Amino acid sequence: MWNQLRKLFNNRTVKYGVPMLLLVVGGSFGLREFTQIRYDAQKIRKKLDPSLEARVNTQNQTVILQEEYEKLKDVNLKNWRNIRGPRPWEDSKEYQEQQRSRLNKGT
Repeated sequence: MWNQLRKLFNNRTVKYGVPMLLLVVGGSFGLREFTQIRYDAQKIRKKLDPSLEARVNTQNQTVILQEEYEKLKDVNLKNWRNIRGPRPWEDSKEYQEQQRSRLNKGT
């Protein structure tokens, strides 16, 4: 009997495969528990104070988006040009004047 057990434990599948399988399956269950703790902590942290939640009204945000959409519908985008802003090492006022003069010459 001991000889058969020794033979079984010297088998490569039992020696390397079973521990690997246990590690993969057990690790997935462990990771699930740790990630659940993480998401539970995020839910707790994201809760707003009732006073702050009353000040932040989500109904007003949809109205603001609709108003902005109405404003953008009337904007003429056919004459719009993309103008590069100044680099950090460039003088911004001087660069803006150059861009304005180019625009005035081009139109």
